[in-house]
Amino acid sequence: MSLTTIVAKAFLARQKSLEHHAHHAEALQERVLKYLIGRGQKTEYGQRYLFDAIRNYSDFARCLPINTYEEMKEDIDRMRHGEANVLWPGQVKWYAKSSGTTNDKSKFIPVTHEGLQNTHYQGGKDVVAFYLRNNPKSRLFDGRSLILGGSHAPNYNISDSLVGDLSAILIENINPLANLVRVPCKKTALLADFEVKRDRIAKETMTKNVTNISGVPSWMMSVLVRIQELTGKQHIDEVWPNLEVFFHGGIAFTPYRKQYEQLIANPDMHYMETYNASEGFFGIQDDPTDSSMLLMLDYGVFYEFIPMEEYGTDNPTIVPLSGVETGCNYAMVITTACGLWRYVIGDTVMFTSKNPYKFIITGRTKYFINAFGEELIMDNAERGLAYACEQTGAQVREYTVAPVYMDEQARCRHQWLIEFSVKPQSVEEFAQLLDKKLQEVNSDYEAKRFHNITLQHLEIVEARPDLFNDWLKAKGKLGGQHKVPRLSNSRKNIDELLELQGRCE
Repeated sequence: MSLTTIVAKAFLARQKSLEHHAHHAEALQERVLKYLIGRGQKTEYGQRYLFDAIRNYSDFARCLPINTYEEMKEDIDRMRHGEANVLWPGQVKWYAKSSGTTNDKSKFIPVTHEGLQNTHYQGGKDVVAFYLRNNPKSRLFDGRSLILGGSHAPNYNISDSLVGDLSAILIENINPLANLVRVPCKKTALLADFEVKRDRIAKETMTKNVTNISGVPSWMMSVLVRIQELTGKQHIDEVWPNLEVFFHGGIAFTPYRKQYEQLIANPDMHYMETYNASEGFFGIQDDPTDSSMLLMLDYGVFYEFIPMEEYGTDNPTIVPLSGVETGCNYAMVITTACGLWRYVIGDTVMFTSKNPYKFIITGRTKYFINAFGEELIMDNAERGLAYACEQTGAQVREYTVAPVYMDEQARCRHQWLIEFSVKPQSVEEFAQLLDKKLQEVNSDYEAKRFHNITLQHLEIVEARPDLFNDWLKAKGKLGGQHKVPRLSNSRKNIDELLELQGRCE
């Protein structure tokens, strides 16, 4: 009998209880809200918004405001300086560093003990529970798990308080027994220098019996390419013949799927998507034949949704889970056991089913590029362009940006199509200045650009005069309220523009 067969029995009870997600969804969410309000009563935030008077969802929605990071930043910063009982009972010592906002380079998301155990770790366990249910012949635990992690650093001068990537927080606090089946070693996993880390991970793991890999597709691709280089093997399953599944999340997998299928030749290889963010663990692809993810309802996260057509208005409609409709694009609002109260996470989702509640991620509430985990927002782009123009005397008339996805050597970049009204003396210098500023204002972009390991230097393509106007005109969108899409994960717009430019040259 294999070790997996023995371990799988421990997941049977949870597999059974997960069936409640289909039949008792609203009841699960009501229970979560009651728990959160009860815990929140003991906090300064709970006293501020009269949690003692909240008896149901209507009271909750009436008493608490909708929050972005800017609204919660002051309280979070007080917590980071050691204050207790601000947004959640007790002192919170872990903070997940995420991409920034308009005003800050980074966000710092509280990670409480309850959030760590009941949200993030429970999500990881349930991923395995679903996978074993769908693959009863799995040998998952008969080998090692390659899990990519980030790094962490001291948080101010607070004793035992750290700030860093969520993955680093998870690795730092993981049950020591998990280290018996996980690679690389903890010291390597938490290295800050990804160039060194990638090399060490490859060397530590290429002789192990790895059966499963977990991480962001772009980062994992870079590691697998390095393993190819070191071993001289054409396919990763020649290195790890028992590799059976990639648990992935963080960015869209679609652009990478073909490359992974070329890199891992085994036709029985499995790919399973998760929705695990710094703010919480929200979804799992429970059915390999359906790209939608199951919304996880008993992790200490209460969900609300704002229809995107009303997002940004003075009094938008805000509904709990019971009020959503399939096919509608929503901005997701969360209340969590990490002290985030009616927090607009910035992601947009669309439900594909209500029994059970399943969804797909449709994007962000603002223009963005997150092809490689860089989470570049429009404000970053505008500030970068303003700086480059100021330094060179250039003027930008129109622009759009899209990713150039990874090739077989794991090389990728951002491609900027810019129509200058005043050209810089050197486009190369302009590109250097733009890239420099983007790294200054966005910590995730900076991390991906480090040593050109994940993301190579951006490319600027000069657009001919009136290219963007001609493109809008051809679509019947010239003038009025129509705007050129600035940032996109898709290459559809930029490819159309480049084709139009080519036809006219």
